[in-house]
Amino acid sequence: MLIKSILNRIQPQRGFVYGSVSWSGQCGRPALIIEIRPRRGNRPVCSGCDRRAPGYDRLAQRRFEFIPMWGIAVFFLYAMRRVDCPRCGVKVERVPWAEGKNHLTTTYAWFLARWARRLSWKGVAEAFQTSWDNVFRSVKLAVSWGLAHRNIENVTAIGIDEIAYKKRHKYLTMVYQIDANGRRLLWLGKKRTQKTLQQFFKEFGEERTARLKFICSDMWKPYLRIVAKKAGHVLHILDRFHIMSQMSKALDQVRAQETRELKAKGAQPVLTKSRWCILKRPKKLTESQVIKLNELLACNLKTVRAYLLKEDFQRFWQYKRAAWAGKFLDAWCKRTMRSRIPAMKKVAKMLRSHRELLLNWFRAREKIALGAVEGLNNKAKVTCRRSYGFRSYEVLKVALYHNLGCLPELEGTHRFC
Repeated sequence: MLIKSILNRIQPQRGFVYGSVSWSGQCGRPALIIEIRPRRGNRPVCSGCDRRAPGYDRLAQRRFEFIPMWGIAVFFLYAMRRVDCPRCGVKVERVPWAEGKNHLTTTYAWFLARWARRLSWKGVAEAFQTSWDNVFRSVKLAVSWGLAHRNIENVTAIGIDEIAYKKRHKYLTMVYQIDANGRRLLWLGKKRTQKTLQQFFKEFGEERTARLKFICSDMWKPYLRIVAKKAGHVLHILDRFHIMSQMSKALDQVRAQETRELKAKGAQPVLTKSRWCILKRPKKLTESQVIKLNELLACNLKTVRAYLLKEDFQRFWQYKRAAWAGKFLDAWCKRTMRSRIPAMKKVAKMLRSHRELLLNWFRAREKIALGAVEGLNNKAKVTCRRSYGFRSYEVLKVALYHNLGCLPELEGTHRFC
């Protein structure tokens, strides 16, 4: 079977035909050069208005890189025509296999973009003997097309959170779709300010915001203010992970402070090497950590009292009705305020001030995936870690949309991967 026959079967070019196929050994690697010529009587298409017009002249031949065959580079060779368009003037024609001045064919760009989800961009470039820039441009093309053609009309629940993407407190605001229709990245913006989240609601639109039923977020005040202002009708839920995270931080603070106090008094250092014994859940403790925890529980320490308060609060999440959960919360906060442990009292005050938002967790239970936000955050961190970080925010934005956005793809005559 001729190579032209294969190409006509898997990659036909409407209005054009494949010509001669030649072998080239230039650039240090073997390559197939496939000529393309327009069909007889086929008038060129203006790249400005997409209408056919008479030809003006021809430019020099250009190479367009196609998907390698058997590890052999493949190039399309074509002399672009210029169009004498009555509307746009003299323009270079539009061809079906490439966009604008891109030297990669559209099929090859989508091929690289699909592989870039499975491997690092550097790995894709090395595997297919191309450059990192070519892979990045391909991914950027796929993301731009996907964002322009995605459907976000059926979003009823969103999750808002932030991730650190650089040192020195450089954050991204992440907005995810977490309803039954899908779990994906909807939007991301620089920093974690009120202005950033306000920009999301502006781009999302008032009609789509009106269709929202649930919003899940942490207790970051700028987020709470904007959600109350822009989506006050929505059931706002506080994320369980962040609440328990705040409690663990308070417990760790109590342990560190008491450790210093015991050392200053010259007492027995019973809290040494006990951090993970009290921060980990009992089910996940190792055998040695269980022994250490049992030794600590026999002591009358502030750290032990704080640990017992934290573990007692886990019962809060087992209630099925918001009313009963509210009674438990009130009783727990009352006990904690009497504990004379400043760090835990601070947590109790915080929980009291967000009481209604906390109880919304039970009203939204089993209706949306409340743990999806942290799961998507972990995937975002893996994307950053796989590339050992990104120097540019724009590159990071493209990578996150590509991996987490569940963006639609351009359908072709043949799927190469």
